[in-house]
Amino acid sequence: MIYNIGAIIGGISFGTLSEHYGRRRIIIIAALLSLLVLPLWAFATSIVWLAVGAFLMQVMVQGAWGVIPVHLNELSPDDARGTFPGFVYQLGNLIASVNATLQAGIAAHYDKNYGLALAAVAGTVAVVIVVLTALGTEAKGVQFGTGVAPGSGAAVSPAI
Repeated sequence: MIYNIGAIIGGISFGTLSEHYGRRRIIIIAALLSLLVLPLWAFATSIVWLAVGAFLMQVMVQGAWGVIPVHLNELSPDDARGTFPGFVYQLGNLIASVNATLQAGIAAHYDKNYGLALAAVAGTVAVVIVVLTALGTEAKGVQFGTGVAPGSGAAVSPAI
């Protein structure tokens, strides 16, 4: 329950900030902040600190992932807007489907250290999000239905 409240707070607060400061900037900030919270989340030694770490990690995770769907929609040309974000999310699910096995393998290799396994995977994902987002383009405020793909300046044929 505690970390779900963190997720709600993260989604609302970072989503609001993305309206003012840009989608990419806020996704990157949230992902970088998750790296700061990572040690508390993965290596807490008491239930209280574990709850604090889980709460803060969910604020940051949902802060980034709560903004990503609108960012993907704003990047999508009109003709692909119904497909592109869903395809990207399902591709992410495909990649993430190895998570449980990967983390268990890492933990087994490091003497059943599941904290290390969680931190390694979450930290890697946060860094990948930062890099990919930094390399992308900002499309905040794009006008949907204009027939112009964001950043291209080229007209796209309207769907019939």
